[in-house]
Amino acid sequence: MKYKHLFGPVPSRRLGVSLGVDLIPLKTCTLNCVYCECGKTTSLTTIRKEYVPVQPVIAELEDYLATNPPLDYITFAGSGEPTLNSSIDKVMTILKNNYPRYKVCILTNGTLFSDPLIRSVVKRADLIIPSLDAATENVFQQVNRPHRDLNCADVINGLIKLRQEYTGEIRLEIFIVPGLNDTRDELCSLKSAVARIKPERVQLGTLDRPGTEDWVEAADRRKMRGIAAYLGNAELIGEFQSRQNIASFNESYSRQILQILRRRPCTTVDLQQILNLHPAEIQKYINNLLELGRIEVERKERGIFLKIKNTPEGYV
Repeated sequence: MKYKHLFGPVPSRRLGVSLGVDLIPLKTCTLNCVYCECGKTTSLTTIRKEYVPVQPVIAELEDYLATNPPLDYITFAGSGEPTLNSSIDKVMTILKNNYPRYKVCILTNGTLFSDPLIRSVVKRADLIIPSLDAATENVFQQVNRPHRDLNCADVINGLIKLRQEYTGEIRLEIFIVPGLNDTRDELCSLKSAVARIKPERVQLGTLDRPGTEDWVEAADRRKMRGIAAYLGNAELIGEFQSRQNIASFNESYSRQILQILRRRPCTTVDLQQILNLHPAEIQKYINNLLELGRIEVERKERGIFLKIKNTPEGYV
């Protein structure tokens, strides 16, 4: 079976061998974050509905899991905010009832947990990784550019209520955008919010490839370590294990990407179409090659292009 709604398993530094489940059309989200590596949100919404029909998703999962593949997690993630799909609980129920050996994770921007229904929907997940990039309304608007129905205080209160009701693990992710959410006042507010939310872990990230806006830059490693210590021994995402050490890492994809880029620079969309990979899956391999210094990015009028950078002869 050719899968339309599953991707991977993805070599994830946070989750190990992770099978992705994508329930949302590309860039349908409650936020339009300035740093998003998937690009600008084209459908900014808080409306929940069955964006992707649930039965084909379940059929794909049943087909894939019939072989009992070795997975660390089955993860709801991908093209947009997964909790927008009104049938996510149906897929979750199938997984937990029929495939209890597998842990389920939800990667979410955390904006909808002020709704008790959403908190109820996700309660059977083993792990929830919500984002919180701002703790004040002004910075929330600048970094996350939310739908008009959302505000920062409600997002934080929703995460607090989630922690009170949810018995699984919460890892709170904070993405640092220099000049916006790394100021003394904002970090103080974030620290206060984290203390109220009480996640098991806090994980810090920063830009590792061009985001939606070209003015967004990466925070330097020394600054990130200082922020991590200030927030209370938070983990730096960039210092997790290399993706190449994860069982699902497929070296052939890296080689194919390099072979293609030796011929001409390409956009991420070009590579997705050529290799027939899901956007979230191919980004893992692109990010790994960027980290290794084998490719680099160049902004052009038509978009962001990837090209070879000092690749040793014989690697491809």
